[in-house]
Amino acid sequence: MRSVKTRKSIKLLASIVITATFIALSNYWRSAAIALPPLEDTPEEILRTKIIIEARSPIDGKSLTAAEYIQLQAQLQLAPPPKLDPKIREQIFLLRLRKTLLQFFPFLNF
Repeated sequence: MRSVKTRKSIKLLASIVITATFIALSNYWRSAAIALPPLEDTPEEILRTKIIIEARSPIDGKSLTAAEYIQLQAQLQLAPPPKLDPKIREQIFLLRLRKTLLQFFPFLNF
């Protein structure tokens, strides 16, 4: 008779612990889902309406004004940058292909 009472009390205690753990974890996950961004972040809606007046040079990455950027684009249209040698272009393609394959098949050593 005593062992039956002990088993029932152990089952009750285990169910209370499991239920309390489940409730605590579910409350923790819910609070993480409704977290707000920090106040210093600029909302995306404001960033979309902002007019961009500075640019970066595609050649060396220097900051340019809008007028300088337009002039540089016009110069690049008249005299496009030189093309790469086909052998170098093929080597770059093969290296990129190798990198991609190694991401999917990391056990390959080639």
